[in-house]
Amino acid sequence: MVAMRADRLLSLLLLLQNRGRMTAPELAAELDVSVRTVYRDVEALSTSGVPVYADRGPAGGYRLLDGYRTRLTGLTGDEADSLFLAGTPGAAAELGLGANLATAQLKLRAALPHGLGERSRRIQERFHLDAPAWFRDADPVPHLVTVAEAVWQQRALRVHYRRWNGEVHRELQPLGLVLKGGIWYLAARAEGGGVRTYRVSRVLAADVLDEPFERPADFDLADYWQRSSRRLEDARFQGEALLRLSPRGLRLLPAQFGAVGGAAADAAGEPDGDGWVRVTLPVESLPVAVHDVLRLGVEAEVLGPPELRAALTEAVRELARRYGEQA
Repeated sequence: MVAMRADRLLSLLLLLQNRGRMTAPELAAELDVSVRTVYRDVEALSTSGVPVYADRGPAGGYRLLDGYRTRLTGLTGDEADSLFLAGTPGAAAELGLGANLATAQLKLRAALPHGLGERSRRIQERFHLDAPAWFRDADPVPHLVTVAEAVWQQRALRVHYRRWNGEVHRELQPLGLVLKGGIWYLAARAEGGGVRTYRVSRVLAADVLDEPFERPADFDLADYWQRSSRRLEDARFQGEALLRLSPRGLRLLPAQFGAVGGAAADAAGEPDGDGWVRVTLPVESLPVAVHDVLRLGVEAEVLGPPELRAALTEAVRELARRYGEQA
């Protein structure tokens, strides 16, 4: 508790140094404490010799004596680590480093010359990175902090993991964490196997073991992820579909299929007499392709391959029967 309060007092001091005059409610909101706690902390700073003054009136607030600057701006190890996640504060919070990141940013800004400190504040006000995709809740990751601890301490990790075909228990050598589209992935090596990727939200239980492991000297997380992603993309698409699209269907293609849909739309043929165009779209397995094309509704017609057209025809007939029975 004493260390926690010391950190909070330093944060309060750095806030006043970086931003100038601030009201008690503003300080309370920044520090996530009550206004009463701010009053006590300001009094503690003043008693310890920090020249904190209170200005009365509607435009009042707390401020430091003009020209006063603290030199207590050294970063702790955790704060320095958290700076690598400065662009994704949500990710830092999920890893348990949110408070460290906030304090580290305050310390850095306090150590900068006035002009540069003000510039960094303006950048933070005007730019924000939001990693998760639209219209999708982030995966719950209750064991992320435990997994991250094992990665950082280079210790073996025992997990209870849910796969698509059941649950397994594994002892892993965790090599790195990747945040992709708001989803956390773990790159880890299982005993007797190569490096594989595990979705952290599917970890049902996790324990950090006392056993350390030797990290492969040639393992590069960014390079592994790039190669793994490329293999996944290559294996994902198993064929191509020839579609005839209405003008609206053509506009929907990038929104429904992302970069692949955008590339297909850019390569579309010339419109026919009805304004429809032909596009060639990479598709996954037959069931997935049927589901994907149905998302385009009446704005698309499958011209080929024949097996996809036949499967889609059967799906439409089943929908007609189902809804016809309810009519």
